[in-house]
Amino acid sequence: MASLDEQISASVTSIPECLAGGYIDISSGMLLSVKTVDSHPSEVIDMLAAATGDLFAGKNVVAIENMFKKARGLPADDHHYFQEIIVNSDNLIHVFMRGKLYPDYVACFVCRRTANLGMALTKARAAMPMIEAAV
Repeated sequence: MASLDEQISASVTSIPECLAGGYIDISSGMLLSVKTVDSHPSEVIDMLAAATGDLFAGKNVVAIENMFKKARGLPADDHHYFQEIIVNSDNLIHVFMRGKLYPDYVACFVCRRTANLGMALTKARAAMPMIEAAV
């Protein structure tokens, strides 16, 4: 079985125009693996886990998810509505994907803005089972 670092590296290679990938445990705030093919400021990489935690488990995000559950008459369980978050910056596409087996783990992939978003999402989704199997 491939290691987590190997799976992240393979994912970065398979996703179109992907420059970096990482795997984050949002419950502990730890960056479990990272692979970059371009230079990224170390300050940005250091903050990736904290920012990902804010995106998926921030106080307001959790409040919104709880409101959705209440409005739909669903139990207040550990299910999360926000599974994927796409952030488009001036030059990059950031794809954040919550794991299905481990919902407290999130993969992040950074692609050039010129990448086909649909293909990047498809390849990132296809990579998730192998990444989760390596945990």
